[in-house]
Amino acid sequence: MTKIEVNGAILAYDEAGEGSPVVLLHAGIADRRMWRGQVDALAARHRVIALDLRGYGDSELPPAPFAHHDDVVGLLDALGLPRAALVGCSFGGRVAVDTALTHPDRVSALALFGAPVSGYEWSEETEQLWEELVGDVDQEDFTATAAGEVRFWVVGPTRRPEDVDPELIRFAEEMDRRALAAELALSAVEVGELDPPAIDRLGELRVPVLVGVGADDLADIRRLADRIADEAPGGVRMPDIPDAAHLAPLERPEPVNAALLDFLP
Repeated sequence: MTKIEVNGAILAYDEAGEGSPVVLLHAGIADRRMWRGQVDALAARHRVIALDLRGYGDSELPPAPFAHHDDVVGLLDALGLPRAALVGCSFGGRVAVDTALTHPDRVSALALFGAPVSGYEWSEETEQLWEELVGDVDQEDFTATAAGEVRFWVVGPTRRPEDVDPELIRFAEEMDRRALAAELALSAVEVGELDPPAIDRLGELRVPVLVGVGADDLADIRRLADRIADEAPGGVRMPDIPDAAHLAPLERPEPVNAALLDFLP
């Protein structure tokens, strides 16, 4: 792990390899460790940087306003990188898209897995599913909340917990407990949002965009993947990743790595 000052905050990241730079942006229920199956595989061809977003993992959270997409570019500045490809999963994909729209000259490509985008409104179907699978939990009970969120996101709506590797569930719950503490702290800080949001600006993306989703992820996420690929001029929709839900890069690294190595510049 390396730490670096970015926009007044100390951010943590892992780095490996040489070549064209690739920044990995984790899901909101995780941290940079979710990319453990990608770092070495991509490092054979690329300079790979797996970042803990501000407040998550081992990155700090000073009590000052900030925006995650500005931190991504601040990291590139601090490392002396003119441009990088951004690979994002879930919330990390949202940050990647916002970065590409805000700083288009700093992003060479986007690869998005299970990514929502800013301004997207969840369907009533998803809201009802949340109530069924998670229900009303005490938001300060990180253990119970993490178990519910992992059931919702990592197991997914079409599988049962016993269908999923128990080690994956254990690791995802451990990461999510830390992420929940981060989100609680972030709620007390002014976090900048893209304005106008990305949902109606996908046509402005001027870089190649690879879009993937686990076959067992939410219907909303699969529909949104179709929309991103359709509306982004350089959008490519890869086949759904079998036997995977929302954290497809962690659960099924082999097809994700193959797609990334074929796609990344």
